[in-house]
Amino acid sequence: MCGRYRLSRRKQVVEEHFDSVSGDEDWNPRYNIAPTQPIPVIRQNPRGPVREMSLMRWGLIPSWATDTSGAARMINARSETAAAKPAFRDALKSRRCLVPADGFYEWARTGKGKQPYCFEVNGGELFAFAGIWDRWRDPTSGTTRDSSSYIGVSVSKAARATNSCLHRAAGGSWPVGIPTRWR
Repeated sequence: MCGRYRLSRRKQVVEEHFDSVSGDEDWNPRYNIAPTQPIPVIRQNPRGPVREMSLMRWGLIPSWATDTSGAARMINARSETAAAKPAFRDALKSRRCLVPADGFYEWARTGKGKQPYCFEVNGGELFAFAGIWDRWRDPTSGTTRDSSSYIGVSVSKAARATNSCLHRAAGGSWPVGIPTRWR
């Protein structure tokens, strides 16, 4: 499970690469994106053939949740079990998205600490994690918040044994990448 990732490209570069449009929301390239922070995601507009980029909180808040307290733990949905988990089931059926990135981090235990390693695709090219999103309404104020999670796939024990950078404690979940050119 990657708990940090990188998107070091400007908004205009990401829009052009994924053939998307966005609103007035602006963001800066970041090299250490963490759970609960706002992240750009790309969704298909339901009324037309347009991909839209917008900012969402990283960490899914299911529409039926009473508060946002569990969001930091819902940064990834395992592809093998997401359809059966109440938090991810509905979003997986009808609210899919892309999470643009150009790298992600995994950690290896080194004695008493951890060493981060950055993984890239083709030398740092843009790619996207497969993702899901949901819209949560605050029961107190009535305001809405969109949030997202990426889809992860379990890594075999053999693969974990050959790569110490994978999270063994987390069961070896690896993000699902989407090809960069998907027209």
